[in-house]
Amino acid sequence: MHILITGGTGFIGRALCRELLRTGCRVTVLSRRPGKARLPSEVRLVDRLDGLDGIDGVVNLAGENLAEGRWSPARKQAFRESRMGSTRRLLDWLAGLSQRPAVLVSGSAIGYYGAAGDRVLDESAAAGSGFAAQLCQDWETEASKAEALGLRVCRLRIGVVLGRHGGALAKLLPAFRLGLGGRLGSGEQWMSWIRRSDLVRMILWLLRTETARGPYNGTAPEPLRNAEFTQLLAAALGRPALLPLPAPLLRGLFGEMSELLLDGQRVLPSRALAEGFEFRSPRLEPALHELLR
Repeated sequence: MHILITGGTGFIGRALCRELLRTGCRVTVLSRRPGKARLPSEVRLVDRLDGLDGIDGVVNLAGENLAEGRWSPARKQAFRESRMGSTRRLLDWLAGLSQRPAVLVSGSAIGYYGAAGDRVLDESAAAGSGFAAQLCQDWETEASKAEALGLRVCRLRIGVVLGRHGGALAKLLPAFRLGLGGRLGSGEQWMSWIRRSDLVRMILWLLRTETARGPYNGTAPEPLRNAEFTQLLAAALGRPALLPLPAPLLRGLFGEMSELLLDGQRVLPSRALAEGFEFRSPRLEPALHELLR
């Protein structure tokens, strides 16, 4: 297969490129700055879609990181443009092709469900409210337009991604290694996580499973509360987790963005499990020990 990836230079995209190459696929990555991309030499880097053909599948991961600082009006607009704008350009390119890819796997996030408390959420759950939830809904609506062009579309709602050298662990480890970590707010909010290697395997599975279409939750089958997550992370490092960050402090530091830290979702990957996908890291404790050893 020849796979085109948007957002291929990010934390998930880099691992996806390596795994696609390992399994014998050809990989092309669309990047705004191809000269600065740190990807294997076998990856073809392009800065425009014009002239591309012979693509069998597309993975759309492009989007500014919501967890980087406060959400100003300008940043909110950048979040929308980086998702909807890039997806619209992708759709315009697809519409002009005489021979189109068979499948589009388009990224989304479990923020789609909004602040859901203790409710168990599978792919049939309704969308929530708030900026992040509306952003995910609009992104998925845009991506779904590829169905009218004859593509099989999978909308992947991604949780907290854990892996070496990036993602959520990179932000948490410095404090936790010093014994300065702790729960966020009350610690009662749910954290729906997934190991990066399992997420990459799920993307490949969606690309290759011809019956897969519609929404899929990209989370491990055992979510847990933030307090338990932080205790397991501290224990894996042999450190205490005694310094919680109060919710008012987080709201003061991060403003509206703090909802990502304080409003959790209890998400299950029901469709992937029912349709035969197998997780290699379904439980957090052994996953952390493998990642941190």
